[in-house]
Amino acid sequence: MAKAIHTMIRVIDEARSIDFYTRAFGLEVAQRLDFETFTLIYLSNTDTPFEVELTVNKGRQEPYALGDGYGHLAVSVADLDSEHDRLGALGFNPKKIVEFNRDGSLIARFFFIEDPDGYKIEVLQRGGRFQ
Repeated sequence: MAKAIHTMIRVIDEARSIDFYTRAFGLEVAQRLDFETFTLIYLSNTDTPFEVELTVNKGRQEPYALGDGYGHLAVSVADLDSEHDRLGALGFNPKKIVEFNRDGSLIARFFFIEDPDGYKIEVLQRGGRFQ
């Protein structure tokens, strides 16, 4: 069976992106691979083996066009309200908390936040299918 192991996003400023993912989601650098024209930085934490791979193309100055095909990365947290408050206090401007219901049943509580390069990240209350 295939096993999801990481997602990759291209970023402009390595330090700024690492700072964001560390402060926002507790991800730390697991490995950094430096090549002549690009650098790969793998971020992870002890809660899951899944990693976020940041790719920095050396010499790139202009922001990436995310296009209309990119969706979002999703993370789950134990206490959505306190994470919303914490991320707001860090100046990361989380969007409003949304409750997603179907047929009178709560499916999910979540909000979105954007990283320094404009990638959307969904932060979900842990529970049900969102563990």
